[in-house]
Amino acid sequence: MHSFEELSAEFATRFKQGHFPAHPASLYQPADYFLSMGGKRVRPILCLMGNELFGTIEADAWQMAIAIELFHNFTLIHDDIMDRAPLRRGMTTVHEKYGTSTAILTGDVMMVVSYDYISRIISPHIRRILHLYNQTASQVCEGQQLDMDFETRPEVRMDEYLHMIGLKTSVLLAASLRIGAILGGAGLGNQDKIYQFGKNLGLAFQIQDDYLDCYGDAAKFGKKPGGDILAGKKTFLLVKTLEVATDAQRRRITELETAPDTDMIAGMLEIFHACGADTWVRELKEQYRQAAHESLEDIAVLNSRKGPLRNLTDLLLQREY
Repeated sequence: MHSFEELSAEFATRFKQGHFPAHPASLYQPADYFLSMGGKRVRPILCLMGNELFGTIEADAWQMAIAIELFHNFTLIHDDIMDRAPLRRGMTTVHEKYGTSTAILTGDVMMVVSYDYISRIISPHIRRILHLYNQTASQVCEGQQLDMDFETRPEVRMDEYLHMIGLKTSVLLAASLRIGAILGGAGLGNQDKIYQFGKNLGLAFQIQDDYLDCYGDAAKFGKKPGGDILAGKKTFLLVKTLEVATDAQRRRITELETAPDTDMIAGMLEIFHACGADTWVRELKEQYRQAAHESLEDIAVLNSRKGPLRNLTDLLLQREY
């Protein structure tokens, strides 16, 4: 069994290979630039770990891991455009550096190349994998659309927000694990359990992301602090705050919508704290972390094989970036 760090190092070596042709450089250089930003590479490693949970890592799992990482980066490029984000991992976003039209095409071509990697799979389970991959891609798009829809609504219920995050974030982590498990010959019961583990992990992961966007160290997190606040995003913190805010606090939130950026961020953080949302969100993350652990324990494999996934869960949910 390999640790997340060991698999990350090997994946990084394999992923460094060129994925794009040289010409036209105006299209492919931005793609190489974005991939050079690095990242945690959680999703492809989950595919590999899901595969190794049931046996030796197969060549097909490496192809799928690359495909998943390219798909994820495609979504990030387009997310940055929609969010008008100036930075990604501490570097200028593609649309800011190369223009919006080029950024759209750069994301598109990453999606196309991800399918090229899938086409190299020789597993007899390719149809099932492709169906899950396509279903997941559609769900991620649905989640992103709901996220944007929520920006224009005055309030969003917690169950609606959880559904959106489940689509936008959790399903790709869950599908990555399940694809690896399918390639490893897991039965349907174990596939369902590892998928549920991924969904719970994904929800806890997003809760941590929402928290870090407001309270994380910008130098470590690689994003402008309070970016979600400035974008008007309905995060776990805001949704919970609106559930419990007083009339006076609601009026203050409305006033802050037209305040300068610095004042808006500071004011909203003050309200989050006054409403107890910052404490509540940490408790919610712990609930989903525990649910993820319970789902993992239900998987019918030797207990010793689950160690790397247990360690990864704790690593992801204690991170500062």
